[in-house]
Amino acid sequence: MQLGGDRHLGYCTNIHPGETWPEVRDALASHVPAVKRRLGHEGPFGVGLRLSARAAHDLDDPAAFEELRAILAEQDLYVFTVNGFPFGTFHGVRVKEGVYEPDWRRAERLDYSDRLARQLAALLPEGREGSVSTVPGAFKPNAADEADIGAIVEHLLRHAATLWRLRERTARTVSLALEPEPECFLQTTPEAIAFFEDRLFAASARRRLADLTGLDEADAEEVLRRHLGVCFDVCHAAVAYEDTPDALAALASAGIRVPKAQLSAALRVPEPDDAAVTRLRDFDDGVYLHQTVVRAGGGLARFLDLPQALDAYADGSAPAEEWRIHFHVPVFAAELDGFASTQADLADALAYLRDHPEVPHLEVETYTWDVLPERHRGLPVDAAIARELSWVGERLSA
Repeated sequence: MQLGGDRHLGYCTNIHPGETWPEVRDALASHVPAVKRRLGHEGPFGVGLRLSARAAHDLDDPAAFEELRAILAEQDLYVFTVNGFPFGTFHGVRVKEGVYEPDWRRAERLDYSDRLARQLAALLPEGREGSVSTVPGAFKPNAADEADIGAIVEHLLRHAATLWRLRERTARTVSLALEPEPECFLQTTPEAIAFFEDRLFAASARRRLADLTGLDEADAEEVLRRHLGVCFDVCHAAVAYEDTPDALAALASAGIRVPKAQLSAALRVPEPDDAAVTRLRDFDDGVYLHQTVVRAGGGLARFLDLPQALDAYADGSAPAEEWRIHFHVPVFAAELDGFASTQADLADALAYLRDHPEVPHLEVETYTWDVLPERHRGLPVDAAIARELSWVGERLSA
């Protein structure tokens, strides 16, 4: 949905299983129009499209791509952002840390991201900006030395060169947005700022992009700042106990663009006790990684996944004042199953975003409906998404 100017609100179709183009096509022809109808929305409706590497490859077939265009036109939909984070299967099987592979150390991630950018540019109206969100470099253990980090930087600079050429050829701007996430190479806003300042915007990066494009260094820096930025996922920031408005303001102060914000909420357990920890086991779905950050005594203890935090609690090594768990819960739910959520952090972020339209793409991203404990799956998914978008829209217009 266009909110004014070139600002758009939608939801990410990664909520719908779809690894092939036919599966994506079915979601665009059924679920997305159903959400639009439930909202009573008239006119063009924005889509945050998730394309796996396989689906993106399918869409290199001109006939398939024209089919995509036809469905968008028939349903009065438009694509303004693409989720290029999960490369492979994202539903129904163990995903966990495999979601980051191949990461930005690998040419496969570069090729996939280049393809997504070309396809998005072909869907955008002339003069409109598109964004592609992506993994925050790599899973943290896989970016432990200078060779790994150097490969990440090199591939990101090559992608920036591709985005520059695309803009020169098509007059359409596509930005890549790295999405900080707990236990990743970039897991917090301060880490992201340091990486951009020390690596992506450094003199060496400017010189390398100048070599790749033929630009001078000043123009190369402009290209880097225009085409590379951060996807601010509110759930991820809240799990890290960041103040969401302060984090967004810090990115702006550092001159780092936020082409896209993902509007999401995490599971929060204030003052955990034995009964709460027992109920938390229902949220260990075995599919997704549920990084857990425990606050106690003014410090933070980080656990790669929820089962590790549960084991630490059981052996007495994780006393806590509060747990925050990377489990995307419905944004309209201030509490779930007797637990709290980080909805207040999202409300604070929305208040900031309402007054800062320089963040152009806003996307609700609650992809975990099918792994919520069964007692919380009574609401049809299309109705739940519509309710989330309504909740967000009300706060953006307040």
